[in-house]
Amino acid sequence: MSGETLFALASAPGRAAIAVWRLSGPDVAEAIRALTGRALPAPRRASLRRLTDPFTGIAIDQALVLWFPGPGSFTGEDSAELHSHGGRAVAEAIAAALGRLPGLRPAEPGEFSRRAFLNGRLDLTEAEAIADLAAAETEAQRRQALAQAGGALSALYDGWRADLIRLRAHLEADIEFPDEDIGDPVVKLSGQLCALRSAVAAHLADARRGERLRDGVTIAVVGAPNAGKSSIVNCLARRDVAIVSPEAGTTRDAIEVHLDLCGYPVILVDTAGLRDASGSIEAEGIARARARAGTADLVLALFATDVEPDAETLALLDDRAITVASKADLAVAEEPPHAVPVRARAHDARVGLSRTYGEKVGMTGCSQIAISAKTGAGIDTLLQTLAVRVAELLADRETPPPTRARHREALARCLAALDTAGSAQLPELAAEDLRSAADELGRITGRIDIEDMLDAIFLDFCIGK
Repeated sequence: MSGETLFALASAPGRAAIAVWRLSGPDVAEAIRALTGRALPAPRRASLRRLTDPFTGIAIDQALVLWFPGPGSFTGEDSAELHSHGGRAVAEAIAAALGRLPGLRPAEPGEFSRRAFLNGRLDLTEAEAIADLAAAETEAQRRQALAQAGGALSALYDGWRADLIRLRAHLEADIEFPDEDIGDPVVKLSGQLCALRSAVAAHLADARRGERLRDGVTIAVVGAPNAGKSSIVNCLARRDVAIVSPEAGTTRDAIEVHLDLCGYPVILVDTAGLRDASGSIEAEGIARARARAGTADLVLALFATDVEPDAETLALLDDRAITVASKADLAVAEEPPHAVPVRARAHDARVGLSRTYGEKVGMTGCSQIAISAKTGAGIDTLLQTLAVRVAELLADRETPPPTRARHREALARCLAALDTAGSAQLPELAAEDLRSAADELGRITGRIDIEDMLDAIFLDFCIGK
């Protein structure tokens, strides 16, 4: 610690009923005495005090003051909170008064959480979860972040690390006492090592569930020009986010819309119409559309009922696809649009869909829904289908998932070290591999060798956290 005392507005800036200020560091007690002109309040009990600028003597506000002596505080240091009125002028006056006090400075993003980590109050996964809680926009994101903040992920990794340290200790004991005839120590521990390797591999092979939940499930909306992609995106978003026009090629670049779908985060991507491009700009837009469809978690493939299905969209259909018969209001009256299957083979562009979608024609493995953005028919069914597919991707499991790329990278290195240990010919080599595997788990929670990553991790936090 630098010995400096931090202060920051922890609540959102701007006009509000209440504003919350946080202070942490060795000079907090003196700062509270200077602002209130009184002794410190009882620990962890709110006390109403008048705040006064100690340099001008001018009263600033009436505020609730809370005093948290270290180490029993969030940061592990002497800390305090000021709950003032939320007007801009009050905030500016408090910031000015605090900034003039000796030893105090404004906090950088994430500095309170960083001090809590460095003082042993949090590990890195718990600190990251605090940032995720502050950023959570859906119920599923909140649940995941809260479980991680409660130590669910660190408990899993610490348990595996303890197992690895124990296995390594057994190997090294055998190395230190070679006269004891106990057989091959690597073979002796192979069953435990295999079980641990299987647990790490299963945890890693979760299709990026935790990261998808943090960042959002991507759904690419694809189809021919005028298939109704932008209309459907606007309909699902419940606002006009994309231009709708009968002119083909209106959408040139991918347009992203963030949705809360039954508590799950979703990124809906409107893309350029798939066809032979009429210019270089449209060609680039179509290339981007194909790229987004290739990397998306799900693909919403639209086929308008008033035209034959296009080969370009058919070629994108796979097990991620949800096929949609759009503009169902144009279907003839004797062929109702609801619950009519849309089937086609992605590899055979010649196989078509009838204009009324009354004919089944060969494609398997995809959901089929008929909708009309104009009348709203089928939209609820589409939303329900999307919700089911997204829930399948993000379904809860017994163990908490890795939530960041750095977790996944460290787990992959841990798994590689375990594979090497399992095939080691000498116990000395296996012990070194087990040390490497345990170190990788320690880097996730911040137990070892993490100084080089702290700036990158805490820079993403908001000020006051």
